[in-house]
Amino acid sequence: MSMVISSGLPAPCSLLMATLMLLIVQAQSFTRHYNFNVQMANVTRLCATKSIVTVNGEYPGPALVAREGDRVVVRVTNHVAHNMTLHWHGVRQLRNGWADGTAYVTQCPIQTGQSYVYNFTVTGQRGTLWWHAHISWLRATVHGAIVILPKHGVPYPFAAPHMEVPVILGEWWRADTEAVITRALHTGGPSDVSDAYTINGLPGPLYNDCCAKDTFKLKVEPGKTYMLRLINAALNDELFFSIANHTLTVVEVDAVYVKPFTVKTLIILPPMCSSPPSRCIQRPTSTCRPLST
Repeated sequence: MSMVISSGLPAPCSLLMATLMLLIVQAQSFTRHYNFNVQMANVTRLCATKSIVTVNGEYPGPALVAREGDRVVVRVTNHVAHNMTLHWHGVRQLRNGWADGTAYVTQCPIQTGQSYVYNFTVTGQRGTLWWHAHISWLRATVHGAIVILPKHGVPYPFAAPHMEVPVILGEWWRADTEAVITRALHTGGPSDVSDAYTINGLPGPLYNDCCAKDTFKLKVEPGKTYMLRLINAALNDELFFSIANHTLTVVEVDAVYVKPFTVKTLIILPPMCSSPPSRCIQRPTSTCRPLST
């Protein structure tokens, strides 16, 4: 016995309806194009200037923003003497593992003067991730945030914040990080420790007088909630994060929503991401200044 299910519509009408439904689904997603130029840039930290590897001359690098379901196309052109790959940390590479960016595993490195196009779709993820170089220790300066927003019309499963701010915790070396890791590999011993910890590439005022202006500051309004998209971009260190006289409510970890829980201090492992909204209770003229140790 067989069963036939009919829509009751003529075949041309059924085909038209199917086409319209497909167009509606496609209209909810976009293809987002990025051009990443890997290049050297002079950056001054801890009273000294040195040349570092960057993307588009920025340290940290530009944020990659997309919505769930979007296709992301990133053209990476290598203008430095080092081989390069970029890894989209935590992004589920479904049926396109060659876009993962792990050197000598899913692709050959991008050589000097060459380009490579990463092409992937963000599927079933919402929240905070990050991208970084995936060869040697170049990710010390070659990294940036990935912000995955919900689909259009889909709200957060928590109260929408007044503002969203990526906060990248990292490290700074006075020395060339490639020389640091090369020396460690040759000796078999541990690598040298960094000279400073940074928030969004800035070391803050705790190291010397030159750093007073190199401090990340976020001006806030009392009573408003701010979502801090925290990323640990340190090479090897677990980092602690807190805001004086405030609590943090964690709502998402590594692009997965979690049951909200409140803490005074977070420990963020390398390379982990988390999104805790914080409700500011300070005076209108004050600045919430996140501290890491």
